[in-house]
Amino acid sequence: MSDCSSSASDEDLDPEIELPDELGGTLTKWTNYIHGWQDRWIVLKGNILSYYRSADEKEFGCRGSICLSKAVITPHEFDECRFDISVNDSIWYLRAEHPLLRQQWIDTIELHKAESGYGSESSLRRHGSLLSLTSAASGLSTTSASSCKKGYSLREKLAEMETFRDILCRQVDTLQKYFDNCADADSKDELHRDKVSEDEEDFPTLRPDGDYLLNNNNSSKEKLFPVDNLKGPLGIDFKGEAITFKATTAGILSTLSHCIDILVKREESWQRRLDKEIEKRKRAEDAYKAALTELKKKPHYGGPDYEEGPNSLINEEEFFDAVEAALDKHDQIEEQSQAERSRASRQISLTPDTCSSISTQKYLTKVEEMVQSHMNYSLQDVGGDANWQLVVEEGDMKVYRREVEENGIVLDPFKATHAVRGVTGHEVCHYFWDTAFRNDWETTVESFQVVETLSDKAVIIHQTHKRVWPASQRDVLYISVIRKILSTNENDPDTWLVCNFSVDHDGYPDFLFVCFLQPSARCIRAKINVAMICQTLISPPEGDKEITRDNILCKITYVANVNPGGWAPASVLRAVAKREYPKFLKRFTSYVQEKTSGEAILF
Repeated sequence: MSDCSSSASDEDLDPEIELPDELGGTLTKWTNYIHGWQDRWIVLKGNILSYYRSADEKEFGCRGSICLSKAVITPHEFDECRFDISVNDSIWYLRAEHPLLRQQWIDTIELHKAESGYGSESSLRRHGSLLSLTSAASGLSTTSASSCKKGYSLREKLAEMETFRDILCRQVDTLQKYFDNCADADSKDELHRDKVSEDEEDFPTLRPDGDYLLNNNNSSKEKLFPVDNLKGPLGIDFKGEAITFKATTAGILSTLSHCIDILVKREESWQRRLDKEIEKRKRAEDAYKAALTELKKKPHYGGPDYEEGPNSLINEEEFFDAVEAALDKHDQIEEQSQAERSRASRQISLTPDTCSSISTQKYLTKVEEMVQSHMNYSLQDVGGDANWQLVVEEGDMKVYRREVEENGIVLDPFKATHAVRGVTGHEVCHYFWDTAFRNDWETTVESFQVVETLSDKAVIIHQTHKRVWPASQRDVLYISVIRKILSTNENDPDTWLVCNFSVDHDGYPDFLFVCFLQPSARCIRAKINVAMICQTLISPPEGDKEITRDNILCKITYVANVNPGGWAPASVLRAVAKREYPKFLKRFTSYVQEKTSGEAILF
């Protein structure tokens, strides 16, 4: 295995390979959190990597360069087109058009590093890993030997204790037998004395030499039994056994003392190790805090990986600046491409089998509920206890807001009233609902498709919005329905209404399931409940003249309840909403006026 790796590495670093003097190409480079990714002309010459704003600006000098001698090239974990080049505190975030081109750049940079004489990163990493493994094995052997030595001492003492226990048990058994024999001898002696008491002449007497004498009928004295015979029936040396018992118990106490010393030393050793670990952890926490502080001071802080989230390192001011810059960029792109945009519908329907599996009646019932809710509550006056706050007033347009926040997510309902001359409520709702015109006036949508057609006036739409960095991309799945509500009072005009509200659909699961299947599809599912309510007011012309567009006025009430999902600073969400809602109403109504100008009035 190692031979193969070595040979492959040698081929990669073959000094006979002729490298071109200079290579150049376009890559997307991360600039900062305001401007995001920008196309740059990257030039590789020798072991120096430089970049220019464009290929035409090479003669004016590069905008930055790094030496590749000690650079670390890191392919991104999730983005197949991105790779990062870091040298000390300087980091370049680069993206190619496709993964193959990224790999070509990485291979070329590695070859130039090898040509400079420093060797490839892979070879350095391999040698370092081998050295680390050798050191680790050596350290493990030393540690294991030391640990075994300490453990052997304690096991040795425990074995001694086991031996002492066996000796002590045997001695206790021996002593017990001795005491039992003594008890038996004492019993026999009492029986003998009782018998002798009946015949006092036969009672033995003790001679001066220690022997017992027995008087018989012949008046002769015989030796009964000597003192030395005590050892015979009992069979042990009581004094010796007592001395051994005492020595055994002393040995046990000594071994126990030794074991206790070993355990105390081991406890002290573990306590010292615990104290060291606590100290190391404290130093690591302090180092982390210090590194975090230093990170905010370094130029690569705020890179493309610092995205939205409650633990984001970007403060609210920087977050807002980035969002505002992204919105301005979207508006600029929209203005430049307005004349060239295709008006073709991007409707993509599901297969009949999928549609047939969906309960259409369930959706239509929900449609009726939402339409009635908007007719009952959305047209109510903003005064009273509704707590609507006027945030924007521009001519006939007024925008109100109620501040509502739930679990840290801003859910502010918005309500706008507007009056537009020269168009009818039917025309406004028609262009707002019909997906054939969606891309003409909607600038925030990246793509959309019709998931299912419930009726000729109701469809289910999946819509993906353009990403505004540093916020994550959002998508919406909703029902869009258009209705004409006849007036119950002959003096009041009829009402046209378009209602868009979020629903669930088996063909388009939520964010977590999508991310599990496709890690690159990182959209957060937003929830909406939006209504465009329009009424047409007609000023009768003089005489018998026909009604023209000068005689009509459309009164618009637009309400929006949006749960953006995910996380973003509350101040940023409110500032963006305050900016975008009036802009949307002006842009959309101007579009309707332009489309209907010169056309027959659609009542």
